[in-house]
Amino acid sequence: MGVFDSFRRKSQPEAEPAGHRGYYATHEALDYDDWDARLDRLDGALDAEEKRRQRWWQRDYWRSRRKRWWAVRILAAIVALFIALFAWLAITAPLSKSLEPIAAPQITLLAADGTPIARNGAITDEPVEVAALPPHVIHAFLATEDRRFYSHWGVDPRGIARAALTGTGGGSTITQQLAKFTFLTPERTLTRKAREALIAFWLEGWLTKDEILGRYLSNAYFGDNVYGLRAASLHYFYRKPENLKANQAAMLAGLLQAPSAYAPTKHYDRAERRMRIVVQSMVDAGYITEAEARAMKPPALDVRTRNDLPTGTYFADWALPEARELTEQGYSRQTLTTTLDSRLQNIARQVTQRAPLGEAQVALVAMRRNGEVVAMIGGKDYAKSPFNRVTQAKRQPGSTFKLFVYLAALRAGWSPADRIANSAITEGSYRPKNSRERYSDSLTLEEAFAQSSNVAAVRLLGEVGSEKVIATARDLGVRAPLPEGDPSLALGTSTMTLLELTSAYAAVAANEYPVEPHAFARPERGFFENLWDGPSSLSRATHSEMERMLRAAINKGTGRAAMLSGPNFGKTGTTQDNRDALFVGYAGDLVVGVWIGNDDNSPLQGGISGGGLPARIWRDFMNRAMNVRAAPTQPAPREQQDPGTPIEPLDVPDLGDIPLGDGNSRLRIRDGEAVFSTEIDGIPVDISIGDQGVAVDEAAIEEARRRADERRYEAVRNRREELEDAAN
Repeated sequence: MGVFDSFRRKSQPEAEPAGHRGYYATHEALDYDDWDARLDRLDGALDAEEKRRQRWWQRDYWRSRRKRWWAVRILAAIVALFIALFAWLAITAPLSKSLEPIAAPQITLLAADGTPIARNGAITDEPVEVAALPPHVIHAFLATEDRRFYSHWGVDPRGIARAALTGTGGGSTITQQLAKFTFLTPERTLTRKAREALIAFWLEGWLTKDEILGRYLSNAYFGDNVYGLRAASLHYFYRKPENLKANQAAMLAGLLQAPSAYAPTKHYDRAERRMRIVVQSMVDAGYITEAEARAMKPPALDVRTRNDLPTGTYFADWALPEARELTEQGYSRQTLTTTLDSRLQNIARQVTQRAPLGEAQVALVAMRRNGEVVAMIGGKDYAKSPFNRVTQAKRQPGSTFKLFVYLAALRAGWSPADRIANSAITEGSYRPKNSRERYSDSLTLEEAFAQSSNVAAVRLLGEVGSEKVIATARDLGVRAPLPEGDPSLALGTSTMTLLELTSAYAAVAANEYPVEPHAFARPERGFFENLWDGPSSLSRATHSEMERMLRAAINKGTGRAAMLSGPNFGKTGTTQDNRDALFVGYAGDLVVGVWIGNDDNSPLQGGISGGGLPARIWRDFMNRAMNVRAAPTQPAPREQQDPGTPIEPLDVPDLGDIPLGDGNSRLRIRDGEAVFSTEIDGIPVDISIGDQGVAVDEAAIEEARRRADERRYEAVRNRREELEDAAN
């Protein structure tokens, strides 16, 4: 019974022990493990509460392994970010850039004979070395720009605070200023200021303080288009920076705040007041004493270099990019000799100025057969309009484009003697017309080219194919867009520059293509260079046939007004409604293009055409440029053998119209009367010799005399005004 009772007692739940009444029985044993666990939980809760009250900047806060893990990774990310930023700066803002001038150095362009024609760019000079400068020069700049330059790390919080509180001085350090004008734009944004500070830290990390200061002084702007301390000291005081006096250095240091406003050549009083502020800053910084400051007098200027050359001309603006490519990067000034011929440029200026243009604009470009540009007139007045109508204006070439159509035909096997229909086109959507509605059954290619038949050119384009015409234009150097399959292409409806068009004619003249127009002489190509990558050329027969048609266009075609006493080749061009009038041709070694038109593309007044005023301007320029004189007296005729071959015809259509002398004079036979035509000061004068004796146009001579008197009076008046200006 007792055993079963024991099992029965164990299976029943034990009764709850009676609660303690404030004391424990000494005979009952304690559960120490449970008690320790309770104490551990209490300690953990107290530690957690203590850490919760700690801040992230306290050392004990980071004793947790998990927090140390995050701290290490955050620090590594920051380091990686700085490495990436420095790598980006090394690529986008290389240190070498701070050794380059921030403004393009001055370039002086000379004509081929050494005559200066233009000067463009900033006045710069070699960089300075801080170690070679006197202490008072360095102190003048540090006192006014960055007194704590040698103690900060690129950004100076104290300097920023002082500038904000006192309103004097700048918040940017010299390092920041170097970063700003060397690597950044002048925009005023928080982003740029942040980049400026970042680059300043980067510069401080890679360069010494003297290197930073030297680069800053070598690039800073001092007014009068002068950059760098060496150029400024030579410009204002004709003295090397190593020899500057204290008062001169103080005045130069004062210019940096507002170079244009304080430039002493224009605003000496302002520069002097600013110099006084710099001197007082030197006293405040402890560089000089009050007595030394009072003894410092304003310096006298010694400006010996004057720039009386224009900063730009039509030719100089076009040549300058090529000049920059030819010069090495650096601070030194450059002088380059161009291909411009000052004599030919003067002739071009004179013949265009005296032409009766009215309100129209004119452009003229002359080049050698090898592409050397020797004269360029881009408009009537550069001062009023520097837009270059030779190189920038894209206008329709008109019938001068027919060169490519007929040359493509010759290359395809046609001959100048082949005939083509010249009747009106009455079918199709495009129906061009001939000038003055002049048609015939057919013409030879030579006649069609000379008479500039529009319908013949369109038909010839259809026969040859626009692809071959475009290919011929591309071979001769034309890069303007040329649409395929457009019949109006034959009449020059696609736009291009006068320089591009004239270069194509130069390629025909030289029989080497393409010809690249250039402003600086290029070395002759060697034999092996020509053999490996030399220019292309037309066959001798094709070239001879093309020149035959170009001569016909002047001697018996639309270009008679351009006729010279020697061999001449050219083509007239007139666009729809007489909006553009052109003449392009060559004689001797010169290839010349002339254009007349309005900038707004409106029709020309008076119906100017390519065979009129442009042809006469071309003739006048060529006559004077080639120095054409009357043929010398020929010896008495003597008996010669028959050459047995056809004799080349003269470059005159017949004996009734013969150019004489310089080409401005002509002898015409009309109804048994000889008429000698010439020009006196631009006034045409006719002298008739006939049965009634010699008759002279007295009114024209009187007009020429009156104009000559006016010019002499104008010259005297201008000279008097120049003397008065010099005296003042």
